[in-house]
Amino acid sequence: MTEWIALLRGVNVGGITVRSAELAALFRELGLDGVRTVLASGNVVFASDDRTADAPALKSRIERALGERFGYEAWIVLVTRRELERAVAAFPFDADDGSRQPWVIFGSSSEVLDELVAAAGELGLDASVDPVVRGDGVVYWNPVKGTTVDTPFAKLLAKARYKPTTTNRNLRTLHKVLG
Repeated sequence: MTEWIALLRGVNVGGITVRSAELAALFRELGLDGVRTVLASGNVVFASDDRTADAPALKSRIERALGERFGYEAWIVLVTRRELERAVAAFPFDADDGSRQPWVIFGSSSEVLDELVAAAGELGLDASVDPVVRGDGVVYWNPVKGTTVDTPFAKLLAKARYKPTTTNRNLRTLHKVLG
């Protein structure tokens, strides 16, 4: 049995409302086990014993069902529990620094994440205010608390080019997901 985590992009913002109970019910209807939602920001933990299902097929199946049920163009990041544990453990900044907001950014592909980091590099970011580091399958970002919409990297991340291909989670949320 493989434990998976689905991170939904763009739910409960911008008019797309997906209630946790309805989200969990949908995953159960898909025949997935041990379904648990975490917070109201589109985090679903579940298990699948279907050894024949590969991640891309499972991802497509979930996205299609989300789109049909909730009426939006669904996009998710699908990772195994082990992959998420590795990403969280590798956070390169001081996760206990209360003056910072520790973020992990997930993308639709390595190419998107590489492009995002390259674009960030072109901005000449001040690493003491807006540090960005590429990780294995993610980008880590650790801005000063209260600046997460104002820094150059925040503005880059909010561009139309990246909105449909990235989703981010606070490190504290990811700890809850791994619970």
